Amino acid sequence: MEHNELLDSWHSPPILKYKMSTANLAENRSIPSTMSGVQLIGHGGLDQLVYKQDIPTPQPKAGEVLLKVLAAGVNNTDINTRIGWYSKQVTGDTNSGADAGYEELDAATATWSGSALQLPRIQGADVCGEVMAVGAGVSSERIGERVLVRTMQQDPGKPFSCITFGSEYDGGFAQYTCALSHEAYVVNTPWSDAELASIPCAYSTAENMLHRANLKPGERVLITGASGGVGSAAVQLAKRRGAYVIAVAGATKHADVKALGADQLVARGADLVAAIGEGQVDLVVDLVAGPAWPQLLDLLRRGGRYATSGAIAGPIVELDIRTLYLKDLSFFGCTYQDAEVFDNLVSYIEAGEIRPVVARTYPLKHIHTAQTDFLDKAFTGKLVLIPEHQ
Repeated sequence: MEHNELLDSWHSPPILKYKMSTANLAENRSIPSTMSGVQLIGHGGLDQLVYKQDIPTPQPKAGEVLLKVLAAGVNNTDINTRIGWYSKQVTGDTNSGADAGYEELDAATATWSGSALQLPRIQGADVCGEVMAVGAGVSSERIGERVLVRTMQQDPGKPFSCITFGSEYDGGFAQYTCALSHEAYVVNTPWSDAELASIPCAYSTAENMLHRANLKPGERVLITGASGGVGSAAVQLAKRRGAYVIAVAGATKHADVKALGADQLVARGADLVAAIGEGQVDLVVDLVAGPAWPQLLDLLRRGGRYATSGAIAGPIVELDIRTLYLKDLSFFGCTYQDAEVFDNLVSYIEAGEIRPVVARTYPLKHIHTAQTDFLDKAFTGKLVLIPEHQ
């Protein structure tokens, strides 16, 4: 099945025989016909993100719910997609094209999925929203629920085939968005909308790495980029699993990261082997890569594991293959997520076992400022955008 056909099959389940719900847009006058939102009009710099106030409000298709977006988190994947960083033509760090993008970029290779982005696209991988209307086949009892949308969504029956909310179809950088009903999870918690919107992308990415690498109680885990959204999530989630957490972060953020549960702090840019010791780590959770990457393998014990879901310092690294096989290391590249990953996150939230750090919030129309601040990395935790509603 071709990629676009696959998307259509996910978004248009074979239940069109049902009549449209009485809660559809035409019959719900509280939902405007147009909305404000941010459209990505091409790969490149911040100028490619255009705030508009006349975007047609989406209508839920069969199997979907319409959400009033209450808050939407800012993530690396939004910026990486905007600038085309996922293209194999790009070899620099994630800040290298943040201002102006990359010249002569092949758009067909510029997304993580390997297919050209359909433009204009409303990005936003993180959404906390309220169900306002439902499509055919979805109970109207869902209206009024506060939900989280799972970011990394599966193709049932096809392991390692998935799409990202806000990339392969429109996401949360708007007043309203549509999502598959079964991908919109009710979460029973007193958390704020901004706190909930911090969870889907960063925390599922972190939990997925720990899940895939099977982190066990008592093991020693090193987490790079530990003050960022995914890194700070990984610190909390690793502590929840009973691990000893060694966190790498800028020295000015050590107090923040320690408060999340880190047992040992190492300054970014330090000699990791000198600070920690060779062969002292069971698992490395890496979001950074870049020139210092070979040190991470030196830290691993024989039979150790390495899991990655990011490369903010650059995707091209130097690997001595002898280190890999002589130490019997296991590598885990982590994008696809088993269904239980997001289910587990919801249960952790409801049990009060984790709590995100919201560094700042911004009105949605200030997305340029939010992404600039995100790239400056002068914060711990998450940045969150708030759409303005009448």
